Amino acid sequence: MVTQKQKIDIDALLNPSNTDFRMVQILDEEGKVVNPDLMPDVSDEELVQFMTDMVWSRILHERSTALNRQGRLGFYAPTAGQEASQLGSIAAIEKEDVLLPGYRDVPQLIKHGLPLSQAFLWSRGHVEGNDYPESLNALPPQIIIGAQYIQTAGVALGLKKRGKKNVAVTYTGDGGSSQGDFYEGINFAGAFKAPAIFFIQNNGWAISTPRELQTAAKTLAQKAVAAGIPGIQVDGMDFLAVYAVTKKAREYAVAGNGPVLIETMTYRFGPHTLSGDDPTRYRDNEVLEGWQAKDPLIRMRKFLTEKGLWSEEKENEVIENVKEDIKEAIKEADKAPKQKVSSFLKSMFEEPTQGIAEQIEIFEAKENK
Repeated sequence: MVTQKQKIDIDALLNPSNTDFRMVQILDEEGKVVNPDLMPDVSDEELVQFMTDMVWSRILHERSTALNRQGRLGFYAPTAGQEASQLGSIAAIEKEDVLLPGYRDVPQLIKHGLPLSQAFLWSRGHVEGNDYPESLNALPPQIIIGAQYIQTAGVALGLKKRGKKNVAVTYTGDGGSSQGDFYEGINFAGAFKAPAIFFIQNNGWAISTPRELQTAAKTLAQKAVAAGIPGIQVDGMDFLAVYAVTKKAREYAVAGNGPVLIETMTYRFGPHTLSGDDPTRYRDNEVLEGWQAKDPLIRMRKFLTEKGLWSEEKENEVIENVKEDIKEAIKEADKAPKQKVSSFLKSMFEEPTQGIAEQIEIFEAKENK
């Protein structure tokens, strides 16, 4: 990852005919500001909240991993290493914007308004994990790779037709950018100037397939050119850079200019999911160690400590609070009623068919024993 110390004009990058795909960066690995002109206008309180959010996400990842291994959580896709990409982007959008996450984007979903206990239920495959509050403008995490791009194009067009000054936001990985749905989504949104922000979180690996085998394109951001929309590459380990670029992209989209594609250069430290993937079989440990030195928490911690806004005591306090919140959320999730086959059958039709009615009777008899 090369530090970009030359002046970068984000407004110029938002030109659909732009061919400058230099990586946008504000904080380098040592927490030093290398592009002061790009520094977002945020207060000290907001900076502290940014760091708090990343610590929250890292602890959530660690506890979710432990809960999964204890058999208390179901499907889980690790997020460590991607905190700046995920939390930096969600911090830059509004609550009225619509979020369409992928399965690794549960932290954004929680920050957008999903109760943590429901996130745990979703991981367990419980139907109540998808019963969202009316105030939550989001869809459940998409499991089908790239399908959320198609959905986002449609949602964004709906927002435009309703005259809303909001955007639809979605994420996929570098592997997802090779899916047909990816191209169809950005092309449709571009053609109709639908207000969408499409993220490619380039974490280097689509399960065990390395980025260089996904495409011959020099960057993933430049894939936007074919759709006639802006594409920007940003340092996905730099919270402030992700936040600044997302803010600009949102302003561009709600102004009626159409969608933006943002590639965040990041890295997942752990496996693809905890469902059997072993990254030690295909990843070089030296490369992993190199990326760990770029840890988004390290650079933000250095930056805030130098400004007198962060300390080890402050971070430990945040960690303890997060652990307590997680403990309460998992207790709440445990209170959800056990799912029954009969309940699923009853929800299939308003009036059960004869065959379904017979199955309901059979399963209720088993369940009531």
